[in-house]
Amino acid sequence: MKEIIFPKALKKGDAIAVISPAGSVEPAQLEKGIEMIRKKGYEPVLGEHLYTKFSNGYSYAGTEEERLKEMNRALNDPGISAIWASRGGYGCQHLINGIDLKGFAKNPKWYIGYSDNTVIQSYLLKKGFASVHGQTVKTSSFGVTEESYDLIFDILNGSLPEYSIQPHEKNKPGSIKGELVGGNLALIYALLGTKYSFDFKDRILFIEDIGENFYALDRMIMSLELAGAFNKISGLVIGGMTNMGDEKENKQYEESFDEFAYRLISERIAKYDFPVVFGFPNGHIRDNRPLIIGGEIHVEIDKTVSISYRK
Repeated sequence: MKEIIFPKALKKGDAIAVISPAGSVEPAQLEKGIEMIRKKGYEPVLGEHLYTKFSNGYSYAGTEEERLKEMNRALNDPGISAIWASRGGYGCQHLINGIDLKGFAKNPKWYIGYSDNTVIQSYLLKKGFASVHGQTVKTSSFGVTEESYDLIFDILNGSLPEYSIQPHEKNKPGSIKGELVGGNLALIYALLGTKYSFDFKDRILFIEDIGENFYALDRMIMSLELAGAFNKISGLVIGGMTNMGDEKENKQYEESFDEFAYRLISERIAKYDFPVVFGFPNGHIRDNRPLIIGGEIHVEIDKTVSISYRK
């Protein structure tokens, strides 16, 4: 397993590029996040196509060519110290065949985002670079805790997060160490069988998602099983499963959307003996605490759940 490169810590006054690699965004949706970057002592550099709109069956933040140009400019500009995605939304898959890391490799920088940004993070990890699976600059419709952002700035400042959370009844106890991979389940699923898919062997897999019907969730979990992922991973961490299932169908179940999704996953992985954490606070949820994709983590699952990082 090759050593994963962590970007250097930022200094006050460093520039953070804000770009839109996927779905379109309105200026008002980013005002709070951009002002927060300034208040933390950094200089937000807004991408040329940050607010561009292009419709082709979906509202993208520009054409593929425009979004790729923006991405490569931010990755390779030596004056940029970190890159923060404005939002997720479909579109990041369009870019990865054209990503250029020549300048980035000489000056690695943190890439921050979640949801569809999982594709970019998988690409970076393939090239040996860690990234932050955390809240985008755009505040979600369900809100975001202040801590969710503060913890991202802690990482940018050179600190590694440590978490202690309450256990979930479906957890499978154990102690595991390994490299964390994953992100949004739909994108992990979409990359299966491609050269950009995560390497699951001896890794700890993290998954989260939003708005998928239960049959689609089951399909994705089954695909991971058929791809052999569950025979390879050393542990599984499951984040938010938000607004899952069909609302009308879900009325027949006693559980919430998230809890029924957890039950479905739990039943599918019951035959495997790796440790499992349910309900980690990361994903399309208000308390979206960042995780470092490519980071070496130590997970203890017992009466409490603790996750710590080491470089």
